[in-house]
This record gives sequence, structure tokens and C-alpha cells, in this order.
Amino acid sequence: MANGTATASGLSFPRETFAKLTPGPFLHAHLKQPEPIRPSGRTPEEFRLPIISTGSLTHSNGSAVVRVGDTAIVCGVRAEILLASDIPHPPKEDIDEGDLVEELGLLVPNLELSTGCSPAHMPGNPPGTHAQSLSYRILSLLNASNLVSPNDLRIQYTEPQTDDDLPDQGPRTVTKAYWALYIDILCIALDGNSFDAAWAAVIAALQSTVLPKAWWDPDREAIVCSPLTAKAQKMQLNGMPIASTFAVFSTASSLKKREEAESWVLADPDGFEEDVCRESLTVVVTPKRDGSSGILRLENNGGFVIGKELMKRCVRMAENRWSEWDAVLRGG
Repeated sequence: MANGTATASGLSFPRETFAKLTPGPFLHAHLKQPEPIRPSGRTPEEFRLPIISTGSLTHSNGSAVVRVGDTAIVCGVRAEILLASDIPHPPKEDIDEGDLVEELGLLVPNLELSTGCSPAHMPGNPPGTHAQSLSYRILSLLNASNLVSPNDLRIQYTEPQTDDDLPDQGPRTVTKAYWALYIDILCIALDGNSFDAAWAAVIAALQSTVLPKAWWDPDREAIVCSPLTAKAQKMQLNGMPIASTFAVFSTASSLKKREEAESWVLADPDGFEEDVCRESLTVVVTPKRDGSSGILRLENNGGFVIGKELMKRCVRMAENRWSEWDAVLRGG
């Protein structure tokens, strides 16, 4: 107190309050610094550390738990037998091997967002379309990447030769059934970038999937499975496609002139950044035979900031991220 007059103290709020009240300016204040830093403490191009554990679900043919930051995904693979005689429209004999799995629908992914996995998924809330969209994207990528070989899913039988067969014809091998893989994905904690984590969980679970030895018994006219785990066969995946998602934060919406706008590309966005950013890019990178990586898919959603140069930059970051995921997945 000076001269009988009280001095008003400064008004201050915790940073969490500012983040909720003005999320856009809060993120902008972090990124416009000489050395941009995100509210989480990461640099714009820094990914979160992935953690993978496989074989946690003992009653599944394959399973994995993937954690990326505070996003946690559980994936279980359940194998069921689909008799060839039960297929209403059998595939043509000249069908391409890469199209057989998709044609028969042998891979069936389904993703669910558990209640309480994020503030947007609380008890009593109506179901959204986010889970359905993720399930569709995973199925589309499974088919496009030819990740699972149809040879691993076939159950074949070599018919004995009869007197009616020509001597030089040899025994005939027919497909009696297929393994259908039901891929159940559950998001138990969601803090952004659910697709990358869910896709990694699918790959890790399929890598650990073991199929029982199965054969056609002509006497029973049925498929018989061996109970011995020593005779079971582990699946071999075709390549290792890895998805890397980037969010774009731009000040264009708050300015009259777009050329004055600032923008930043944020690798592996968390939940707070996803709510603020209006544009995203997912790059799916797969290894080539010579050891280098190639682009399998690009998905650009919303906005207009990402051009040719920014896309090249994101691809380079995705290639580096592929090496990180490859090391973790092979070690999981």
C-alpha cells in the first residue's frame, strides 16, 4: 500500500488453463520461438518413443500391445477355418495371388475405442465414426500392402491318383479351406495419432500369429487341426509397411492474407495438437528389395499448406521413422 492506495496484484493462470481457453494461441506461442518447441516438450520433427509387447493374450493366435506416448492399443488375432465349399462365389482359377486375400475377405479388422480412453469417449456418449474410419483405413492398407500371403492361409489336399488319371499328369493339389484372420483392435488410451499406433499393433500381432497345422481328412471329410504347438507355423509377412502421420498448424485462418501466414509441420501429433490442427498427412513407407524404402501410400486430409516441398520433407522423416519402428518391431 502506497499513499493509502492498494496495488492490484497481477492475474495469472496455470498453463493448462490457457491451453483449454485459447488452444490455438497457446500452441502458436510455443512454436514461434527462435527454437520451436511443442507444449509436450518435443521439437516439431520429434516422434514419441514406441513400446511394443507381444504374446500378452494367451487365447489368441497372435497379440500385441503398443504404446506411443499416452496412446495405448491392444490387438488380438483370432484364426478361424473357412471351408472352400462354404464360399458362395469361389475365386476364379486365374485370379492374381495378390487379390485373393481381398477377394475372399480373409482379413477382418475391427477397431473399438474403449469407454474412457479419452475425454471425448465418456460413458453415455453416442458412438462416433472415428472407429469405423480407422477400421476401414486399416483394412484398405492391409489389402494394398499384400501384407499377408495367401499361401500362409491355404489348407490344401493332394488327391491320390486314380486309374482314370493320365500317367504324366501327376497328383492334383486342391484348396480345401482357408484361414480367416479376425483382427480385433482395442484402443484403451487415446492421446492422438491413433492410426499409426493401431497399424503398428496390427503388424506386431500378425508377426506373432501362429497357425495350427491343419489338413484335410478324406475319411471324415473335414479339416483336422493338430493340438501340438511344435507343429504350428508362424506367419511370414510380406515387408514391413510403417505409417507416419504429420499434423500442420497454420495461422492462416486468423489472417486476412494467406501469404502472411506461418505454418509448422508436427510429427506424431498428440491429442491436443490434433484438435488445433486442421490438416494432416499420413505417409506409409515400405522397404524395397535393395534395402531402401519406398512410398506405399499418401493420405492428405484438409487444408492447403502441404505442397511439394513439405511433402518431400515429411517423406524423409517417415523414412527415418521406419527405421525406428523396424528395430522395435523386430525386437518385440
